[in-house]
Amino acid sequence: MKTFTESFLDESIELIRKLDTASIEALAEGLAGVRAAGGRLFILGVGGSAGHAGHAVNDFRKICGLESYAPTDNVSELTARVNDEGWDTSFSEWLKVSRLNERDGVLVFSVGGGNRVKNVSVNLVRSLELARERGSKIFGIVGRDGGYTKEVADVCVLIPTVASERITPHTEGFCAVVWHLLVSHPKLQAQTTKWESVK
Repeated sequence: MKTFTESFLDESIELIRKLDTASIEALAEGLAGVRAAGGRLFILGVGGSAGHAGHAVNDFRKICGLESYAPTDNVSELTARVNDEGWDTSFSEWLKVSRLNERDGVLVFSVGGGNRVKNVSVNLVRSLELARERGSKIFGIVGRDGGYTKEVADVCVLIPTVASERITPHTEGFCAVVWHLLVSHPKLQAQTTKWESVK
């Protein structure tokens, strides 16, 4: 009888084998294109993905030299917008003030990718609608069927479902694996990381 740990790690191995490497390569290329065009990267996520967004902003800025931001890193503005204007527009209105434009990219981290009909992560949907209006590049690292993000993205990495009862932990865990792969990718990495240089 397998332990839970063995089962979880076996699922992780299966998930890695099912990842679409071509979409990850395309995402690296797309993000490099945003940087080359002098654009900025706006990373959106809610819940655990909000924490990922802040971490990834650091990595893309410091390791890749790609100007990056996350609306969830400014808790004062975020909570003021949620309180005064509502959750659904909290990210899109922030992006408007940031003058989101055709050179920029929006990267979504999400378990489901947003779904207006089911009223899930509508703030992501509204942000991507704005990105489409402005001609910004849309990228995603998402789970389940990819939701609205996969529907409209220029490039979307779909984290495969290997255990329906553990979609969230696998998606969030492998989102971090994929973005760390990206910031280490030769098309994006511009600076060496600290611990690799310590002898």
